[in-house]
Parts: sequence; C-alpha cells; structure tokens
Amino acid sequence: MEQKHTVGSLLKQWRTRRRLSQLALALEAQISQRHLSFLESGRSQPSRDMILQLAEHLGLPLRDRNLMLNAGGYAAQFPQRPLDAPDLSAAREAVSRILRGHLPHPALAVDRHWTLLAANAAVPYLLTGVAPHLLAGEVNVLRVSLHPEGLAPRILNLGAWRAHVLARLDHEIEATADARLAALRTELTALPCPEPAKQPRMPRQP
Repeated sequence: MEQKHTVGSLLKQWRTRRRLSQLALALEAQISQRHLSFLESGRSQPSRDMILQLAEHLGLPLRDRNLMLNAGGYAAQFPQRPLDAPDLSAAREAVSRILRGHLPHPALAVDRHWTLLAANAAVPYLLTGVAPHLLAGEVNVLRVSLHPEGLAPRILNLGAWRAHVLARLDHEIEATADARLAALRTELTALPCPEPAKQPRMPRQP
C-alpha cells in the first residue's frame, strides 16, 4: 500500500533535502522554530498561505507545491497541461518558431524528463543510423546521446559529455527529488563508455 504523505512529513523531507535546520528554515520563512516543529510533527495544521510560503522558501517545484497543498486538504494551485493542450497553441507556435530559427542547425524541445517533444527539420539527419528501438515511442534524448547504439560512437569527447550529462542529472535530481530522473541516471550510468580512439600523431616536418 502506498504511504500517504502529510504536510509535516513532506516539509521535513524537503527541508532535509535542502540541508536546512528547522531554525534556518524558520528564520527564512519568518516564523518561529517552535511553530515549524509543530507543523512537521502534525501538532499544528498549516494554512494554505503558510504551505505556499514554506514551499517558496524550500524552492519546491510547482508540482510538488500542489502535492503539499493536497496533503493539507487544499486544492492544487498550479495547473499542469501537456504541450498539445488546446489552450497552449500560442506556446506551441512559439516553440516551433524557435526551432525553425535554428535551421540549418539541429534544435529540439524536451520535457523535464528529457523526452523529445518537438524538433526541427535538421534533427532527423543527426539521428541517421541510430538503432530503431531508441527512436520508438517516447524518445529520451539523453539515452540516445549516450547509448552505444545511439550517438555515443560519434562523440569524440564522450567521457567529458557523459560526465556533464550525469552531473546535470544529479543537479536536477537534487532540486526535484524526481524518481524518474533518478532511474534515468541509473540507466545511463550502466551504459558502457569506451574511450574514443586516439588520433595518430603526425610526424614532425624536418
């Protein structure tokens, strides 16, 4: 059975993740440490404004602010819609214009899990030769770039690029506590990373 989180447990989890003591968070949020302690223990029930105030100081992603509001018995405040939602037509057009503006260079748009949402006309040429199973269904651009059947064999500085990608994921996981990103990082870490072949040194001219 899935454990139901309370506002207090979520507050404590995020405060710990942000490496803040109760006193530090209380000072930032301009409340007493005792009040924060009561909120975390469940002895006090926070108001909607208090939840949003603490979530702001903890730097919670909007979807997690919604979860905390729901845990407190309040309606979510921040709507979530897919990019193809009818009321996001202006946003889709803006993304399309940006992607077209990068031509003849490849450009793409991704979601928070690095899933491909849109791409300009140059991207298919970049993906020529990539294994079909990497391009089926939801395409994860980080998986494509680091997979040995993807773009990895073509990347001369693969080791440096791989380190950059994993460090970027570490930062995002630390900020969001996203389980799907954590699973992606585990998957990418397990992929082989052969050292690129060294270029032969040219003989010196006499």
